[in-house]
Amino acid sequence: MVENPLIVIVGATASGKSGLAIRLAEEFDGEIVSCDSVAVYREMEIGTAKPSFEDRARVPHHMIDVVSPDEACTAGDYSRGAREAIAGVTERGKLPIVAGGTGLYLRALIDGLFPAPPRQPELRDELRRHAAEHGAESLHQRLTALDPAAANLIHANDVSKVVRAIEVSMAAQQPMTEMWEQGRDALSGYRILRMGLDPGRERLYERINQRAAEMFERGLVEETERLVERYDYDCRPLSSLGYAEAVSVLRGEMTRDQAVGKAQQGHRNYAKRQGTWFRRDAEIAWLLGAGGDDSVMDEAMRMVARWCPPMR
Repeated sequence: MVENPLIVIVGATASGKSGLAIRLAEEFDGEIVSCDSVAVYREMEIGTAKPSFEDRARVPHHMIDVVSPDEACTAGDYSRGAREAIAGVTERGKLPIVAGGTGLYLRALIDGLFPAPPRQPELRDELRRHAAEHGAESLHQRLTALDPAAANLIHANDVSKVVRAIEVSMAAQQPMTEMWEQGRDALSGYRILRMGLDPGRERLYERINQRAAEMFERGLVEETERLVERYDYDCRPLSSLGYAEAVSVLRGEMTRDQAVGKAQQGHRNYAKRQGTWFRRDAEIAWLLGAGGDDSVMDEAMRMVARWCPPMR
């Protein structure tokens, strides 16, 4: 069976994945498939750190702006859409490049999904009430007790994913992450080159702090206000990092400066979890630096050229 090349770029938030993906796509005649659980939503630009409209005009991007903020997009939904996008890129004779930091979505794309047990509406309602009464962090602690690996991957603010992980683990009477190993429909027909970006903790945290501050300077609170007016406060994506803090500003629960600080801390914590998650994948080749560094660009170019010669 002929296997087509597929490039995957992973790393923590603010490590420079998008910039590297765009450069590789331009050099090797590729198209980019985003792997980000928030970038799938339309109307959410500033807080998602999507590639700019100019960058999206330079190189075709897929799995960005595919659903409305009031629609659900599960890992399964993402996997199906991303697989279709990758197949289309390959059929056009282009190089598919997956870039993103949502480990759960990437695992669904590459390794496939497990046969999840039926949904339990009563348990789900109970868990949501618990989050409403005791806070998202308390609910996240319940997930940690049931499935530490899933808790390490899913942010406490993402109540819907936390609820689902607890629901699956309790229904199956085993951790959800253990079920991932059972009966999955793995992606086939591709030779996958996996590259990871590692700028180092100190530099990464500086980049994260700068990006979070810039989001508020560019109008994250105002963008969030428009989303709240259209979709209300309980719109699920507004619980994601950055937007959750902007919502707190709108509700008068914290100042902008406090929101920036909390968003910076939340993104740093998320980056740590991302690093833990991706370091477990022995197939990832790590590049020491950020995506825009000349040394990283050069090494990535060499790796991709060895994996698949330039297609133009």
